[in-house]
Amino acid sequence: MQTASMGTEEIKKDVNASNWQTDLAYDQWKALPVSGPRPPARYKHAAVVVDEKLYIIGGSRNGRHLSDVQVFDFRNLLWSNIKLKPNSDKFEDSDLQEVLPAISAHNVVKWGNKILLLGGNSKKLSDKIIVWFIDLETHLCGIVETSGKVPVARGGQSTTLVGSRLIMFGGEDRSRRLWNDVNILDLETMTWDVVEAMQTPPAPRFDHTAAVHAERYLLIFGGCSHDSFFNDLHVLDLQAMEWSQPQVQGDLVTPRAGHAGITIDENWYIVGGGDNKNGCPETLVLNMSKLVWSVPTSVKHRDALASEGLSVCSVTIDGKKHLVAFGGYNGNYSNEVFVMMPKPRDSLQPKIFRSPAAAAAAASVTAAYALTKIDKLDFKTAELNSKGAENHHYEQDLTIDLETLTEEKSMLELSLSEVKTENSRLGQDIEEVNNTHAELSKELHSVQGQLIAERSRCFKLEAQISELQKKLESVQSIEDEVQALRGQKSALEQDMELASSAQRQGSGGVWRWIAGGGGGDA
Repeated sequence: MQTASMGTEEIKKDVNASNWQTDLAYDQWKALPVSGPRPPARYKHAAVVVDEKLYIIGGSRNGRHLSDVQVFDFRNLLWSNIKLKPNSDKFEDSDLQEVLPAISAHNVVKWGNKILLLGGNSKKLSDKIIVWFIDLETHLCGIVETSGKVPVARGGQSTTLVGSRLIMFGGEDRSRRLWNDVNILDLETMTWDVVEAMQTPPAPRFDHTAAVHAERYLLIFGGCSHDSFFNDLHVLDLQAMEWSQPQVQGDLVTPRAGHAGITIDENWYIVGGGDNKNGCPETLVLNMSKLVWSVPTSVKHRDALASEGLSVCSVTIDGKKHLVAFGGYNGNYSNEVFVMMPKPRDSLQPKIFRSPAAAAAAASVTAAYALTKIDKLDFKTAELNSKGAENHHYEQDLTIDLETLTEEKSMLELSLSEVKTENSRLGQDIEEVNNTHAELSKELHSVQGQLIAERSRCFKLEAQISELQKKLESVQSIEDEVQALRGQKSALEQDMELASSAQRQGSGGVWRWIAGGGGGDA
């Protein structure tokens, strides 16, 4: 669905500040005519609405983090700021220049009479996530002591309040590492825990948005890594602790990061964002029950609402809910306050977040119930027809009911057909997995047989090696004996040589004596 682009207009300045909402039209953004001075323009701040007042905390401007707390009153359209006071129990250092450190890319939630601030980028060095509190009555500010598995410090994460639990997902830490972990802070005990979810989680990312549907499903949309921007939707079942990536329908959604989101009933409104090149001018709505995207309105590309790092909240004025956006950056920083009154939207049966089998059973029961109602209504219609024209208006009402139920029946039958097709496909996948498992089992048995044979061969080789070692030991003893015999032989040969030499010497002396004696007689 194409939506014509239009610039945001300012509500007439002569409108009474107490009834400015009367100048609003459905699904059109308007800039409020703020009276008095405005706070510094910024982006990557955090915002929350409490009692018809918009609280803006921190943010970034020209590379500097901000630490102020600004308050906008929707009744008189005036800005004011809060002077925070240190909590005496937590702040003992009187030299502190700032009660709340300058910070950006953080999250805030309202809890009781306090605003809790989590994560973000600041110059205050910490390896772990710090939780700050601001008391809305006393304006005291301090650090909340937490325990358990405290997550690593980070910015650009999402934090969603579900009951008394804060669900934190993703973000970027000081070393620029991206995360896709799920951490839960129990606000009753102020204890952190890490969720070990099943199935494939979203890719690590930051500057995404998150919302909760039916107090059970955590939805993650968009965001970016260091080289990619996302337009995917992921769902975490907080009961089964299982991730899924459901198919969505409706308008095409472009990748974005730095956008903001807020839920009103079953509709999730997404405003702004961009891809570092262009801002996103369209305001998106995701029907979380039907998982259908739509674009109710759009602004010009250079509009302040087509910015990254803006905030969006909801405020209820005289029983009517409005969207309120503030800040952002699209080449220029903004400090405008924009409001939009969303058009009421139809709600149909929830789209299936459950398993296909459970969905098929639910669809079958609903279809059977619808058919039963149609049969009863057919009977009642026939009975009324017999009574004549005085009941003609009842017949018309019943005819309308019949048409409505027939349409619902057709939709349910189509849904049931889709679920059956999905079950059939899953059955084929299971059969393929079973076949693969059987083949792998055969391969495993074969490998186990080969392993047993190899073990037997190893045992035989070890026995042979042992025998060879014994033979080597016996050979060594034989060599020692041979060496000893060689020594004996050498000694014997020396003795024989000495004896032979002595014998030769003795024989020579006799002959010389004989020769000498004979010469004397002559």
